Amino acid sequence: MALPPSAAPRSAYPADVVPAPVRRRLLELAASETPLSAYLYDGEAAARRARQLRAALPPWAAVHYAVKANSFPGVVRALAPHVDGFEVASRSELELALAALRERDGGPAAGAAPVPVVAAGPAKSVPVLTALVRAGVEAINAESLLELHRVSRIAVAEGTTARVTLRVNPVDIPVTGSLSMGGTASQFGVPEPDVPEVLGEALRLPGLDVTGFHIHAASNNLDADAQAAYLRWCVEWAAKAAATHGVDLRTVDIGGGIGVAFEEPAGERPFDVARFDELAGDVEPPPGVKVILEPGRFLVADCGWYAAEVTDVKHSYGTAFAVLRGGINHFQLPTSWELVHNIAVLPVERWPEGLPRPGAAGERVTVVGELCTPEDTLLRDVLVDRVRAGDLVVFPYAGSYGWEFAMHSFLGHPVAERHLL
Repeated sequence: MALPPSAAPRSAYPADVVPAPVRRRLLELAASETPLSAYLYDGEAAARRARQLRAALPPWAAVHYAVKANSFPGVVRALAPHVDGFEVASRSELELALAALRERDGGPAAGAAPVPVVAAGPAKSVPVLTALVRAGVEAINAESLLELHRVSRIAVAEGTTARVTLRVNPVDIPVTGSLSMGGTASQFGVPEPDVPEVLGEALRLPGLDVTGFHIHAASNNLDADAQAAYLRWCVEWAAKAAATHGVDLRTVDIGGGIGVAFEEPAGERPFDVARFDELAGDVEPPPGVKVILEPGRFLVADCGWYAAEVTDVKHSYGTAFAVLRGGINHFQLPTSWELVHNIAVLPVERWPEGLPRPGAAGERVTVVGELCTPEDTLLRDVLVDRVRAGDLVVFPYAGSYGWEFAMHSFLGHPVAERHLL
């Protein structure tokens, strides 16, 4: 694990980059005697982003929210009316998705319509697969021949038919991102050269309905042109493969991959939804084929803020440190992704009488956590107007892969609270 890159010459965000309702709520939470370390989520912000993407897509496209990005029940419920379904990777995520869909739809749909949930993951266990088959999900994205056999055996035992797509790791892909899961050696999916053999056996297995293909090749792509080209490529590849191997193609799942610009001051630009809409509209899937997108980070990154109280400010050999009640045990993203994730400082005037109140003003500060390791560093060398012990440090764009991605148990400190605005 490397430290985040230096933020120099950046300055911390002004406090008003945090919306006023969020500032008020965080200061209310900070009024407790217990030092604050919490996530605050705005469900409407996530819903607004989902509506924007859904409205931009053609009728043949479906948006399934990737629950892994933020599994807070309030966020999942807020998204449910504005997405077509969910993507899950565990039984707990499946239960969250099913509960949100029941609340949205008022109970199971009439008839034999599949539940609008797709499932992925390279090591689905028999209990996970059994839960997915019993739930009647729209697609189990099968990662291997063994997994297809397991699904088949479960479906036959349950007296049902399971809908599956074959996850493919293609030889070449026309898109890149911060994480690559295709076009290279990977634990994800079936290598493209092995597809004919695996698909041939899948089509012979009892209890399976092979509906298409899943290709999730890269994450955090900010280029709308490249993402649209990738969508087109997935559709064309799936149509050709289906025709070659006798698959009744109904599903093409292109995964997630739409990125979030964490470092706009450094030149990153937000994903251009309008441009993606324009280019996606030119794609023509075969009649009756649904193209599924699985956005996660894109829908929820800007709906969350991680805030932690500064427990101390220290100067050591020319470096100022703001020490938080929190750290990578609560918010590991900046360190694990090696990115500059900027902050805002919310002043807190309340302070115990008689205690010294150390601070730093007009200087570069490194923001660290409470863990006994130098790796617990969230931001380095950011210029602050002022930060004092007792103030709040707030990380915007913390709605995705924040609480879910952290090292909760290391040292045994209390986990970060989670609140819905």
